[in-house]
Amino acid sequence: MKLLTFVFALLALALPGWAAKKAAGAPSVTDYYTIEKIGMPPGLSAEVGALAFLPNGKLVACFHRGEVYIFDPEKKTWTLFAEGLHDPLGVLPVSNTEMLIMQRPELTRLRDTDGDGQADDFQTVTDDFGMSGNYHEFAFGPVKDAQGNLYVALNVASNGSGIRSELRGRFSPQSPMSSRMYSAVPWRGWVMKITPDGKMTPYASGFRSPNGLGFDAEGHLWVPDNQGDWIGTSPLHNVEAGKFYGHVASLAWQKGETRETLKIPVTELDAKRTRGSVLFPQGIMGNSPTQPLLDSTGGKFGPFAGQMLIGDHNRARVMHIMMETVDGQLQGACAPAVDGGPGGMPGGVNRLAWAPDGALWVGHTSHGWGPSTGITRVKWNGRVPLDVKEMHLTKKGFELVFTKPVEAETATAVGNYHFKRYYYEYHPAYGAAQGDLEDVPVTSATVSSDRTRVTVEFPTLKAWRVYELHLDGLKDDEGAGVLNSLICYTCNHLLENTPPPPPPGTANSKGGGKE
Repeated sequence: MKLLTFVFALLALALPGWAAKKAAGAPSVTDYYTIEKIGMPPGLSAEVGALAFLPNGKLVACFHRGEVYIFDPEKKTWTLFAEGLHDPLGVLPVSNTEMLIMQRPELTRLRDTDGDGQADDFQTVTDDFGMSGNYHEFAFGPVKDAQGNLYVALNVASNGSGIRSELRGRFSPQSPMSSRMYSAVPWRGWVMKITPDGKMTPYASGFRSPNGLGFDAEGHLWVPDNQGDWIGTSPLHNVEAGKFYGHVASLAWQKGETRETLKIPVTELDAKRTRGSVLFPQGIMGNSPTQPLLDSTGGKFGPFAGQMLIGDHNRARVMHIMMETVDGQLQGACAPAVDGGPGGMPGGVNRLAWAPDGALWVGHTSHGWGPSTGITRVKWNGRVPLDVKEMHLTKKGFELVFTKPVEAETATAVGNYHFKRYYYEYHPAYGAAQGDLEDVPVTSATVSSDRTRVTVEFPTLKAWRVYELHLDGLKDDEGAGVLNSLICYTCNHLLENTPPPPPPGTANSKGGGKE
């Protein structure tokens, strides 16, 4: 037995390709990424609410109980920059000594004016929004556009808790507190715009729990939301001025709207709302998406450069977003990029930040829902996994673009592609089942000459559906399987002749529902 082991070891050294084929099977994220847990300051409740790198390469991190720390990655030391903030959930560095922090009551400018490493100047940038004292009134951001405007997002309140006797802002009975989520004070459920001179104005409505904001390379503003009432499954929205994104509570503050929000007909709301460009199927892809972040590393993090990454509060998962324009509208797919597992990243992925060397720093939180706390450093080791890098709609199915050539024999086998499709009904109840659920047989799978593209076709295509794909059996030239075999494409529009979406009240969670 020892001699046999020795022979195998010699073969592995002499024939690396042979050794890789012998190790073929389900690859692990740790084959491609080095994952390191960062030591935290002693005694800290390390629920990360905000994370960013300063121009000097040091990390600034905000924590649930109000501390702001700066970490030196070279010395591996923490320095307390500020404390006493109220649930800070966003940070935007201005310089090495100045930053903007979104805490629950206000957007605040913190400065170290005397150079001692601690903030000594705290300025209110804006507090022109309401607070009722409800525990669920979180505040997120800021992010900045190319013109210097800032954007923040405001949570609605929960009927799991009440409000205080003294409020900031006018109380509105239009959004009744009997609702699962409500907006009792101004601009709850809105994304707000703040001009360079500090003026805050309402930008877009219809949000429930928009935990994070981010811009892509083209300047589109992206904001996720979390499943709940009025939200069948968590979406990612391309947010544009004046649009409504589905959650009714915010309409209590819509100019000219005088009705109680729950008395607005569902059909009217459905016609008014803008649907998510990407949906994260609940319990399958993600339960509570968090901060979207552009991969601006130029390839230092692997094959997803130029795409958006996004975490999930309840999972050990960072996903990448494959976006495209179809029929003039942005839509696309989501898939895991870095998943947890043995030796992998822990859960509660709340915040993401790029280090100067292209490593992704991940801030974790539980906040009553998530499974972990602390900070993790994820560094690509240079090996390229077999993964789906892009997914494009065609007239008869999809084109899958892989990170490296696929083995032709496995790529042309239609049985290796398992599709199902469904939609989520729009209604006031919490979440939604998969409506019109059905398996979708693949009739053909055609591989490109360079074996990096596979075109799959179906008997029919339907709009306004999520296409959930599980890849099984595909391999690369070394015999390694697909690292992340789950992809979900949100097909709102077809390339031509897109029909109207299914109206409310037509979903059939057992399949075969009305069109």
